[in-house]
Amino acid sequence: MAVKIQNQLGKIDISNDVIATVVGGAATEIFGIVGMASKNQIRDNLNEILKRDNYSKGVVVRQTDDGIVIDVYIIVGYGTKISEVCRNVQEKVKYNLDSMLGVTAKAVNVIVQGVKVIED
Repeated sequence: MAVKIQNQLGKIDISNDVIATVVGGAATEIFGIVGMASKNQIRDNLNEILKRDNYSKGVVVRQTDDGIVIDVYIIVGYGTKISEVCRNVQEKVKYNLDSMLGVTAKAVNVIVQGVKVIED
């Protein structure tokens, strides 16, 4: 499924994979985020941090009548304030979707899949 935008010049279809890449890139830029996690770790058999080409496994894009709802699955670093990191992810994801794709997210749900100790 894709987000469809209609303007005076024509129609634009933005696939969910593109949205997932933008969301994953925005989320991993936030301080305190170790990486993206798989939304279904048992089925995907992934217990590690997702790489850039697999961000779609850690982001769910749902379309409602009011707009799109984004679910972001992340792993945070030990010692960070999880609520503050999640709030920063929500703000950054909403901003990047609006500025890069012209898509307004109705909600951005952040699900913390784990906490990882960052070793120097």
